[in-house]
Amino acid sequence: MAQTAMSETYDFLFKFLVIGNAGTGKSCLLHQFIEKKFKDDSNHTIGVEFGSKIINVGGKYVKLQIWDTAGQERFRSVTRSYYRGAAGALLVYDITSRETYNALTNWLTDARMLASQNIVIILCGNKKDLDADREVTFLEASRFAQENGNSCSWKPVH
Repeated sequence: MAQTAMSETYDFLFKFLVIGNAGTGKSCLLHQFIEKKFKDDSNHTIGVEFGSKIINVGGKYVKLQIWDTAGQERFRSVTRSYYRGAAGALLVYDITSRETYNALTNWLTDARMLASQNIVIILCGNKKDLDADREVTFLEASRFAQENGNSCSWKPVH
């Protein structure tokens, strides 16, 4: 087991990216996962933000280093340098924004070219609370996942 200065022990360490266009709610997702609190007010990420969390998976402690990347085009060259060595990525789009969905292919290409060869990518349609304003159907997102080599399962979040 590895041990950090703050006496956090873990069996495995994985680098995980949160990627997608600006305004999709990537920082809010990260905050919710790490702090278990919803963050109503979030400014656009400049460059990269970082968080970590240790989770228990099958009796093993896994430390996730989570890198929240800026979604603005002007930071794209900076954030690409953080892809190296990533084991996984959360590919986020806003269900109320067709533009963010249409950009997924570019983000997916970056992840596959710049991260680990066997990177695991999870597609996440965010802002379910705004379902009345939905521009991207679940069927479209499922099709995107299947066409890009990812299976897609659905479990409602309450």
